[in-house]
Amino acid sequence: MACARADRATAANFASPKNSNRYNAPVIALRNYQPKDFSRLLEIDQSCFVEGIAYSKEEMRYFLGMPTAITLVALQDEKVMGFVIADRFRPRRASRSMGKIITIDVAPEAWHSGVGTLLMSAVEGELKQAGCDYVSLEVAVDNEAALRFYKKHGYSVLKTLPRYYLDSIDGLLMGKRL
Repeated sequence: MACARADRATAANFASPKNSNRYNAPVIALRNYQPKDFSRLLEIDQSCFVEGIAYSKEEMRYFLGMPTAITLVALQDEKVMGFVIADRFRPRRASRSMGKIITIDVAPEAWHSGVGTLLMSAVEGELKQAGCDYVSLEVAVDNEAALRFYKKHGYSVLKTLPRYYLDSIDGLLMGKRL
């Protein structure tokens, strides 16, 4: 899966040395997932979520291996600092595809650095290029930082998912038109 050229250009502009020096921000590059990234992606996911919500090795392999998955990683000095896994599918009787954000994870040391926004923008562009008109995701009701992030990026709550996480924490289904 190739990144959309416009998204790569956006990422390149955001992360150019000119912009990095100007704002004293780290240079961030995006690329597609490579198998050598697996351990780092698992490490980041497990640092972002508690046991039972964080993906196991088997779950992570499943999502990364889906034939319709889009997985992008954000790099700083060749170190993976975050990633996003999305899927696209076509519901029955629909002419266009829908996208779903499986997870978007940023290493704690890169929180509030723009990595999440860069990943979200890039994957939404990929989904749109793949023919998706709409994207959805799930989030725990008590994940306030994620809720703020998603709302900032135009996602709206569609419905509550009772006892979605750990059979005790409600989730929210959120969505957005692309």
